[in-house]
Amino acid sequence: MTQTVTGKRVIVTGASNGIGRGTAERFLQEGASVVLVGRRDDALREVASQASATAFVIAADLSDEKQSESCIAQAVEMMGGLDVLINAAGILKGGRIEDTTLGLWDEMMNINLRSVFHLMKLAVPHLEKTKGNIVNVSSVTGPRSFPGVLAYCVSKAGVDQLTRCAALELAAKGIRVNAVNPGVVVTGLHRAGGMNDEAYAAFLEHSKTTHPLGRVGQADEVADLISFLASDRAGWITGATVSIDGGRALTCAR
Repeated sequence: MTQTVTGKRVIVTGASNGIGRGTAERFLQEGASVVLVGRRDDALREVASQASATAFVIAADLSDEKQSESCIAQAVEMMGGLDVLINAAGILKGGRIEDTTLGLWDEMMNINLRSVFHLMKLAVPHLEKTKGNIVNVSSVTGPRSFPGVLAYCVSKAGVDQLTRCAALELAAKGIRVNAVNPGVVVTGLHRAGGMNDEAYAAFLEHSKTTHPLGRVGQADEVADLISFLASDRAGWITGATVSIDGGRALTCAR
């Protein structure tokens, strides 16, 4: 594989699992320096221990604005600057409009949208110096609505619009902003949201029928796209929300 991000200094949030972990591993394989950010220090250190490139670990709860501020400051100090911010941290919990509590709504928005905005805002002065870029991990639920995951859908739609608005505002500074919109990918996201192993296995099996290509995705496939968008090869792409979903966004809810 052509190395696309060699030598870049990268922050990856949500790096302890799923798409975030796969992305961090991809950047490290390609020779980037990576700060791994997440809540689980042990999982982050496991990723770092297997790295062939420079990896740093910051355990943080990004719903806490002080921890977010500290995270960006520490990461820039560790790496001596910043070229790429990957916002992959997120949570998913089910709920329809009748049973989504304000507490659940706030939790979803704080992690999936508010923290993304805050980290982007904090990163701008550093990315301006390097003409760097941001890639946000959104979801097929950003452009499309699905029942039973109301707050999650709204949070990801917010990420998409945040991506587009920021891309316009930051273009003059030479900062690109893009997002990826995965369909169902095999990660720990659903189980962390309360789905047991049996239900998750059934969900993955059903998802083969809802994705036109007939299968769910893998984290490393999304990591490939993120790596491309973060690389200089994507230097004329900004404000894009790119579907990587096996065709899921083309179908009706089922």
